[in-house]
Amino acid sequence: MNNHSHPDPAPWRGRPACCQDRTPALTVDELTVTYDGVPALRGLTLPVNHGCLTAIVGPSGCGKSTFLSCLNRMTDLVPGCTVHGRIRLGALDVLDARVDLVGLRRKVGMIFQRPNPFPLSIRDNLTLPLTHHRLAHGAALDDTVEHALRQVGLWDEVAHRLSAPALSLSGGQQQRLCLARALVLEPDVLLLDEPCSALDPMAAGVVEDLITSLRGRYTLVMVTHNLAQARRVADDVAVLWMHGGAGTLVEHGTAGQVFETPAHEITAAYLAGVRG
Repeated sequence: MNNHSHPDPAPWRGRPACCQDRTPALTVDELTVTYDGVPALRGLTLPVNHGCLTAIVGPSGCGKSTFLSCLNRMTDLVPGCTVHGRIRLGALDVLDARVDLVGLRRKVGMIFQRPNPFPLSIRDNLTLPLTHHRLAHGAALDDTVEHALRQVGLWDEVAHRLSAPALSLSGGQQQRLCLARALVLEPDVLLLDEPCSALDPMAAGVVEDLITSLRGRYTLVMVTHNLAQARRVADDVAVLWMHGGAGTLVEHGTAGQVFETPAHEITAAYLAGVRG
């Protein structure tokens, strides 16, 4: 585990560049979201670079989780929510009404603040999505389940009790199982909505290290209120702020640019703890 008690003041300097070509995996243009006509996000334009971890930061209520929910159309489940603008995942127009939402959410997985395993066995938490999407069957199921659990460092902890209820796992283990459940579908993008904030410090460190290890293999978008965490793990950072009653994008750049030489006075004040 990383030594989070003595953080590197500029961890990006020694970090392998996983996204040197800066090719967007997702592009967001003029995204505006309203709830019953009241704006929550306004005019947000942002590239999300392939293979990078983009941290979305800003004070509470500025639309961070709303932004994340737009990327795989979870906003469709919210009564009174209207989304305008454009989101593209490669050639796919995410906001097109004809998009297959099941297929989209396979490509763009989501991990929530609180672990939400299915009330099934550990094994069935992984075999259910695999069989639903017809990705594996028969003997291949067992191999795929083992591979997914090894990816998140759970195999040695649960191999002897795969038939046990997933809800019998600790909070940190449940969150890693949820990550395995998303990874088993081989997504292009993983959305992470404060994935460590509901965990104890030890479990949070394990999950954070796991997320960091996924950089380069997946495109990651993570909402976090923890600026120290964003500094540790992010390749890119987007700062959201309330302006005119709605969340707007104040600044976006590499972690080094945003943390060391912020271009906007609001960013500088927020990072210094003066505002937010």
